Amino acid sequence: MKAASKFLSAASAAALSAAVALPGSLAVQFVAVSTAEAAVVSRVEVQGNRRIDAETIRNYVQIKPGKSFSSADIDAAVKALFGTGLFSDVQITQVGSALVVKVSEYQVVNQVLFQGNKKIKDAQLSMTVQLKPRSSFSQAALDADVEAIKAAYRHIGRDDAQITTQVMDLGENRVNVVFHINEGGRTKIAAINFVGNHAYSSRRLADVISTKRSNVLSFILRDDVYDEDKLRADEEQLRRFYYNHGYADFQVVSAFGELDEATNQYTITITVQEGDRYTFGDVSVNSSIPEVDSNALMSVVETRKGDVYNAKDVEDSIIALTERVAGQGYAFAQVTPRGDRNFENHTISVVYTIDQGAKAYVERIEIRGNNRTRDYVIRREFDVSEGDAFNQVLIQRAKKRLEALDYFEKVDISTAPGSEPDQVILVVDVVEKSTGEFSIGAGYSTGGETPGATISGSITERNFLGRGQFIRLSAGGGRHSRDYAISFTEPYFLGRRIAAGFDIYRSTRRYNYTYDSETTGGTVRFGLPITQNITTQVAYNLSKEEYKYDDSCLNEFGVFDPAKCNISQAIQDAIIDPTTGEARGPWIKSSVSGNVIYNTIDDMKNPHYGIYANAGVEVAGLGGDAKFVKYTARGSVYQTLSDELDIVGLVSGGAGFIQGYGHNGLRVFDHFENSDRMIRGFDYNGIGPVASNGAGGFDHLGGTTYFNASAEAQFPLPVVPESLGLRGAVFADAATLYGNKVAGVDPSSVGMKWRASVGIGLMWASPFGPLRIDYAKPVKKEATDDVQEFNFGISTRF
Repeated sequence: MKAASKFLSAASAAALSAAVALPGSLAVQFVAVSTAEAAVVSRVEVQGNRRIDAETIRNYVQIKPGKSFSSADIDAAVKALFGTGLFSDVQITQVGSALVVKVSEYQVVNQVLFQGNKKIKDAQLSMTVQLKPRSSFSQAALDADVEAIKAAYRHIGRDDAQITTQVMDLGENRVNVVFHINEGGRTKIAAINFVGNHAYSSRRLADVISTKRSNVLSFILRDDVYDEDKLRADEEQLRRFYYNHGYADFQVVSAFGELDEATNQYTITITVQEGDRYTFGDVSVNSSIPEVDSNALMSVVETRKGDVYNAKDVEDSIIALTERVAGQGYAFAQVTPRGDRNFENHTISVVYTIDQGAKAYVERIEIRGNNRTRDYVIRREFDVSEGDAFNQVLIQRAKKRLEALDYFEKVDISTAPGSEPDQVILVVDVVEKSTGEFSIGAGYSTGGETPGATISGSITERNFLGRGQFIRLSAGGGRHSRDYAISFTEPYFLGRRIAAGFDIYRSTRRYNYTYDSETTGGTVRFGLPITQNITTQVAYNLSKEEYKYDDSCLNEFGVFDPAKCNISQAIQDAIIDPTTGEARGPWIKSSVSGNVIYNTIDDMKNPHYGIYANAGVEVAGLGGDAKFVKYTARGSVYQTLSDELDIVGLVSGGAGFIQGYGHNGLRVFDHFENSDRMIRGFDYNGIGPVASNGAGGFDHLGGTTYFNASAEAQFPLPVVPESLGLRGAVFADAATLYGNKVAGVDPSSVGMKWRASVGIGLMWASPFGPLRIDYAKPVKKEATDDVQEFNFGISTRF
């Protein structure tokens, strides 16, 4: 009786242990030997196995014939076998001198099939589910996959998708799993309501968040999908917006969506509490480290007394102070801002306190969720590595860099204790998203080198082979143009934060129906960040230009006849050899160029404040035929004129100068030509020095010098939903283009003469890129200028 009692106790304890370790599994039954008396068996028999080799099972059991074992060994064997995920039931019984291990194997998945799905492809769903071909089947895994598929459909706005399953027994312990999907209708967002906002209109706040109200373009943009996680992210965007505009007490009271099942539409209500608007009071730096001079650090602080409170400026000041102190040898220094609110005059005084923090080191960086992106692509965005001092500021900067890559839907960085008290493990969790794009489209432009209808197509991969490299193949053209190009960029050349790449292109153009040009070239370029806001670019450029005149320029003997070709003598001299009457060429241009870019724009797609400036120089003459030095500069300043009405002011200006050297001088094609970026209201290459074309008209030859300036106010359109991305503009432009020493130029046209225009514009952040329509009326022009009041095309002001 004593042996039987102990036998039953051991069996019950082991069964309970297995049940706790594997909840939801089938009941576990086995017979174990007495805990008080060790046993020995002469052999281990395996029963019930079909796919799994018996010797493999014995290896997991680890009970050897001829060696004693106890109930603890039985318990460990059961856990090991269940831990493989291969068995639905395990029974271990001692029969005489044999230990019998009886197992029931999970069925094996032969195929996973999806039926009824159209909006989400099979390949995407296969990545969503955990059941895979040749994996073990379980009801728990099947149920989890159903929920995962529903979540995938909720992510694209199909909350009522219905999933049913079918498990087809194929015999021999194999099954096919079929998911029958009824995708249902797409939910929409009928309205986004803001409650409690007074400083900013609901329209302005709707522009801040990423969730948009449904409109006619939602089927392309897909920005009207209701998602809880997305709504939480929108709350954070609202907080940052208010914090950066002086509202330090701002709170999101609630944010939720209500579904009208009759219309399948959500109404989102966001209740906010704005609080008062603050300005900065006294700003100071206080260091508890004797060797650190607090007064000397004030130069890197970006917050100033009297300015509107801005949380981003506080963050930037913390980063700048941390880097400056770390550069002085205090790697563990911590910068903590302390704000003192004055509720009467609505100011916040800020003291940046610098203390010697506790010593902590990064033991390792653990990256999870990157199925495609290589580990090193993520690691290189960190300014810290294993063994370095732990610095929370640098960690947050790395998070922003990873998000800016646009490879991931979500980036989370957390910490875990290391193997020692002063060790920290960084855990980086990412959720990858598609980085490849295929686009094909058509457009129409009224100006530029390629006016008229065009068609284009491109294949782009922003994370080529998971290496973080950028590659694009593109082709396009219109009635008078053809363009082909390939571009490649390695953002971390030689393991450093240097962007290196090349461009290869070929383009053809037809001018005035009289001559064609064909340009084949390439560029090798390098980009190096100097500070957070300043970058520099250096490039080598090589191109070959060839020209061919039209058959209409030939006489009856097939010889070029200037009288039949209505182009000026200056252009004839550039494309035709007067001694042979044949087209010149090829013309080789070999040059190096450099640019310095300063950029503090808040949002390049929808700027509201900041400065973008670009200054560059190009020197041609490293071999080839062209010999010149070209200087260009351009700058734009954005400033919000009215936060409540979302009116943004823009002031921009530019200048350029080119100087030839050597005996060849400047070709006519090397000169600057005007475009809508220089002044609107005039045709492309429609102002500046001219030469008679022999048919009573003029050819514009461009100039060696230009200056231009523009002032503009941008505003939302009333009545039109903000989710359409339409904005209006009023502007005034002024420009001058002058200087030209090419033979045949009209001397009266080469002087510095200003042109000016005023107009209105319509901007559209379309799914195909930023588009713009301008109507500009010249108010100051010359008799030889070509006017073009309407202009339509791609909008890019940077």
